[in-house]
Amino acid sequence: MHANESAENYLETILVLSKSRPVVRSVDIATELGFKKSSVSVAMKKLRQNEHITVSPEGYIYLTESGREIAEMIYERHELLSSWLTALGVNKDIASEDACRIEHVISKESFEAIKKHVK
Repeated sequence: MHANESAENYLETILVLSKSRPVVRSVDIATELGFKKSSVSVAMKKLRQNEHITVSPEGYIYLTESGREIAEMIYERHELLSSWLTALGVNKDIASEDACRIEHVISKESFEAIKKHVK
């Protein structure tokens, strides 16, 4: 997993968690992804330096505008690709895993063409 893909996965996870929780903390991300809290802390530092997140004094993590844009783009790709693969007969778990890999490498042009075709 290259750095950009890793950052995108973290941002997507923060977005997903924020939909079901009042606040998101590093420990929530670590639990969700099955990573060590120390690894998540390093990643959060990088995301903060790149201004994709802010962290409150209490340790609550919030997406900035740029972080939210990336997270929503990746989340949309994941949801559409996963549902499309499932509709094609792919097992739900495999479809989700494949969508997770594809969502980071597919071009905007190809994704928009698939999106237009699917809808």
